[in-house]
Amino acid sequence: MFECDKPLVRRYGEKTMNLKDLATKPKLIKLTVEKEELVKKYGDSLEFYVYDRQPLAVFGRLANADRENFSDIAELVSTLILDEKGNSIVNDGAELPFDVLTEVITMVSEHLGK
Repeated sequence: MFECDKPLVRRYGEKTMNLKDLATKPKLIKLTVEKEELVKKYGDSLEFYVYDRQPLAVFGRLANADRENFSDIAELVSTLILDEKGNSIVNDGAELPFDVLTEVITMVSEHLGK
């Protein structure tokens, strides 16, 4: 553990940010699938939404998901794929085509990594 016997010094006039200012409610953001082969196959780009922030539990579940078992990751990410009103797209037995799902999983994973 790092210990310091002197307080950290800030230069005069240097602003600091209150961590509380970063804590906001999640907002829906639009992601667009524009992969050429999918656009060609389905006739247009495909839009979906995710929240810009996820609870820590989501990151924990992703970290503990079995990387060898694609269905674990697909099941988790499917809960994050939303419509423009924030409702889950994959529910009540509805499933996305596999090629779309794999691209969406990639995009959601990249988004969560940012």
